[in-house]
Amino acid sequence: MPYWRLSGFYFFFFAAMGAFVPFWNLYLQNEGFDARQIGILSAVFMGTRIFAPNIWAWVADTTGYRVLVIRIGALTAALSFTAILLDLSFFALAGLFVVFSFFWNAVLAQFEVVTLHFLGDQYAKYSRVRLWGSIGFIVAASGLGVVFNYYNITLLPIILLVLLASIFVCTCLIDGSRETAHADQSQSFSELWAILRQPAIWGFFAVCFLLQFSHGPYYTFYSIYMEELNYSSTVVGLLWSLGVAAEVGIFIIMHKLLSRFGVRPILLASLVLATLRWLVIGTMADSLWILLAAQLLHAATFGTFHCAGIELIRQRFPAKFAGQGQAFYSASSFGLGGAVGAYMSGTLWDTLHSGIFIVAALA
Repeated sequence: MPYWRLSGFYFFFFAAMGAFVPFWNLYLQNEGFDARQIGILSAVFMGTRIFAPNIWAWVADTTGYRVLVIRIGALTAALSFTAILLDLSFFALAGLFVVFSFFWNAVLAQFEVVTLHFLGDQYAKYSRVRLWGSIGFIVAASGLGVVFNYYNITLLPIILLVLLASIFVCTCLIDGSRETAHADQSQSFSELWAILRQPAIWGFFAVCFLLQFSHGPYYTFYSIYMEELNYSSTVVGLLWSLGVAAEVGIFIIMHKLLSRFGVRPILLASLVLATLRWLVIGTMADSLWILLAAQLLHAATFGTFHCAGIELIRQRFPAKFAGQGQAFYSASSFGLGGAVGAYMSGTLWDTLHSGIFIVAALA
C-alpha cells in the first residue's frame, strides 16, 4: 500500500480546506459581500455536490480510469480558480464557483474509492490514512490564523492556488492503472436501485442530509461570528484546528471503536453530540473555555460519523458500485444538506444571528 502517497493527497486536499473553510467567508466579507450573498455563494459551492460526484462516479465506474478522472478534476479545478485573481462581480463569482466546484467534486469521493482499493482487506486502517487530511487542515487553519493577524486576508486566493496545484501533483504520484470497467448499464442500474431502495440506505442518506444541514451555520458563519465576539484571527484559526485535532485522535482509534460498537451506535452517538455542540455554540460562545469544549465535539459531529458512514457504504455497496456509493453519500450530505444549510444561514443570519445555531440543533 502506498501509504505516504495516499496520505500526502489527503494532507494537501484538507490543507486547502483548512485555508478555505475558516477564512473564505471572512475574505468575502472583506471584499464587501453581505450575509445573504455569502450564504448564496456557500450554497452554490456545496450545491454542485448534489450532482457532480454522481457524474464523475459514473465516468470512473464505466471507464475504469478513476485516477485519471481525479487528476482531470484536480487540474481543472486549479486552473479555473485562477479567475479569482480578477475583479469579479457577485454573479461572476457565483459562476466561477459552479465551474470550480464541479471539477473539485470529482476529486475526494473518487479518491476515497482508490484508498479503499489500495487498503484491500486492511480497510479498517482507513482512518490512519485519512488522519493526515486532518493534520493538513490543522497546519493550514492554525498557521493562516497567525498569518492573517499580520498580513491582509487578500493573500488567501494565492495561498489556495498553491495548495490546489499541490493536490494535482499528489494525484500524479498515484498509480493510474485502469480498473475493471462496468459496461452493462441496464443490469448495473437495476442492481444499484435495489441497493438504494433499502430502508437502511435511504434512511442513512436522510440522516446525512440533516447532519450536514445542521453544519450550515458553522461552515458559513462561525468565523464571522467569532470575530464579531472580538476573537482574533489567531484564536479563530486555533478553534478550527482544535476541532480537527480532536478528529485526528478519533481517527487513530476509530478502527477499534467500529470493531467494538459497530456502525449504528456510533452514528446515533454522533447525532446526539452534534445537537449538544450547536446548542453550546449558539448560547455560550462568549466563554472561550466553553467554545474549546464545543470544538472537541467535532470528533463526533464529523470524525466518528464520517468513518462510520464510509464503513457503512463499504459494507452495503459492492466494489463495482463503490464510486456511486461514495457519490450518493457526498451528494446527500455535503451537497444537498450543506447547500440548504448554507442558504438558510445566509437568509436568516441578519435576523436570528447566533440563534441560527439553535435552528441547527433542532435539525
